[in-house]
Amino acid sequence: QVYVGLIADLSYSNPHLSPFDEFQRLKLHPEIRKHLEGGKRVAYGARAITKGGFNCLPKMSFPGGLLLGCDAGTLNGSKIKGSHTAMKSGLLGAEAVFEALKEGKGGEEITSFEDRFKDSWLYKELYAERNFGPAMHKFGNIVGGAIAYFEQNILRGSLPFTFHDTTPDHATLKPADQARKIEYPRPDNKLTFDKLSSVFISNTNHEEDQPVHLKLSDPDLPIRENLPKYNEPAQRYCPAGVYEVVDADDGSGKKFQINAQNCVHCKTCDIKDPAQNITWVTPEGGGGPNYPNM
Repeated sequence: QVYVGLIADLSYSNPHLSPFDEFQRLKLHPEIRKHLEGGKRVAYGARAITKGGFNCLPKMSFPGGLLLGCDAGTLNGSKIKGSHTAMKSGLLGAEAVFEALKEGKGGEEITSFEDRFKDSWLYKELYAERNFGPAMHKFGNIVGGAIAYFEQNILRGSLPFTFHDTTPDHATLKPADQARKIEYPRPDNKLTFDKLSSVFISNTNHEEDQPVHLKLSDPDLPIRENLPKYNEPAQRYCPAGVYEVVDADDGSGKKFQINAQNCVHCKTCDIKDPAQNITWVTPEGGGGPNYPNM
């Protein structure tokens, strides 16, 4: 069984870009294709991950629980950077919980976890590499990559200052007429596929008579502003075909259609919508994707 995926940084600037279609195109690369040819697609899923590095570490304890890195794919770069750091995060959490139980604590906040984290090699390792992502975001892949190389391989440590990337992902898009148009190849249904058939095998389901869980602050804004300025990027950044711009039934022009039944709960729309007009809220009764093979 082969698992393949693509992390697309949501700070991208080209509104014509489709992370889903970039993933399909990745599978056509000879080094990826050779592992997939002759196989059968058995699962599909998508989600937004926390990938901000040391600078984005949240408060890691609350009454009755801890925030732990669970694996390199789900919290990559946030509290963990790889499998070894994921395991260390879990070990530190277990030690803190065990200590609290010995002391007879119940639902109190276990603040000792953060102290253990800061005293560990895990903290030092994340701190030493805190500039890697922000450098590339601020200066581009070439200059930023050179800075990261100099920091890690020449200095053998970190610079005495920290780069901060303060531009939110939703504010990075260029107007559509200032960005290069991207033509994606049609799916071959062998290695590459369309969104709807992919969503089907994610076993996504929502009760059709429930209220739409994707809320628009201004229902007219997608057609009034996002469509002329950005060619409505929700059509492309959503990996499940939830958002469409279609002809209105009454012939009045275009309308923004939300296919909430398709939603795989990735929350990309909540993050990337340039007008911050979309709010993802919890749907009713356990709806959403069910990944039996992932």
